[in-house]
Amino acid sequence: MSPCGIGLKISNFFFQKILRINGSFKIMVHYTSQVNGTIEIGENVVKSFANSGSCYFQGINGIIIGDNTIFAPGVKVISANHDVKSLSKHKPTRPISIGKNCWLGANSIILPGVSIGDNVIVAAGAVVTKSFGDNLIIAGVPAKHIKNG
Repeated sequence: MSPCGIGLKISNFFFQKILRINGSFKIMVHYTSQVNGTIEIGENVVKSFANSGSCYFQGINGIIIGDNTIFAPGVKVISANHDVKSLSKHKPTRPISIGKNCWLGANSIILPGVSIGDNVIVAAGAVVTKSFGDNLIIAGVPAKHIKNG
C-alpha cells in the first residue's frame, strides 16, 4: 500500500470531517497531527500534511510554507510563545516563513519568527531558533549551518 493508501485516507477523513479534528483546515491532515491558526501553503505541500503523522503546526502568528516543501513525521512549527507575565496570552511576532523546496526532517522544530530560505534541509531533531538563508543544510540544537546545499 502507498504511504497515502486508502486506509490512511479513510482514517484522515473520519477524524477531520466526522470528528472535526483539524476540521477547519481545508486540506487533508494526518489523523495524528494537529493544525491550527493561519497557515498558507504553496503548491505540492498537501501530501506531507496527509502522510506525515504526529506533526504540530501552530499558526497563531502565521506560517507560510513555500512550493514543493516536504516534512517528515513529528515536525513541530510553532509560531507563538506564551507571554511569561500572562500565560493565557501569546506574544505577537512575525510569521514563520519556510521557503520553496525545503525538507524538514523528522522531529525537527521551527520556533517563532524564524525565516528559512529556499532549498534548505533541516536535519532530523534540529531546533531552529533563528533565521537562515538559501541553499543550506542546518542541524543541531540550536540549529546551525553545517553545509551548503
